[in-house]
Amino acid sequence: MKVTKYFSGVQMKMFLKRDIFNSENTIGKLYIDDKFFCYTLEDIVRDLNQNGKFDNGEKKIYGETAIPYGTYKVIINFSNRFKRLMPLILDVPEFEGIRMHGGNTEANTLGCILIAHNTDNKRIWGTAEADLTKILSTQKEITLTIVKA
Repeated sequence: MKVTKYFSGVQMKMFLKRDIFNSENTIGKLYIDDKFFCYTLEDIVRDLNQNGKFDNGEKKIYGETAIPYGTYKVIINFSNRFKRLMPLILDVPEFEGIRMHGGNTEANTLGCILIAHNTDNKRIWGTAEADLTKILSTQKEITLTIVKA
């Protein structure tokens, strides 16, 4: 995949549209500048009123909760845990160290957003992490907006 051919500029907007909700995980689609890029897998969505907060009885469960709906700044930096440059999502309420990386099931995420090129609507595979990191590393300003499809 020749990623730099499709995306350029200094400000990039990513949209994660969550569209499959089940008792084990959440599957979505990641768009970059309005173009489909890859599939996502997250833990269960607990921000049920979609206001970006855990309120009205909603509760975050460590390692089993998707980040709240909203818009976040994203940077590329070095992960001490993974020992490589990776996308990091900033200022997520009640979360720290939220990355976008490869993985296949909810067992591979502790609130992070897993990204891959394939899905069967229960899991994902064929990591998109290197492609995404390459694209984002050329950008000065990156935002990620998470919405329900």
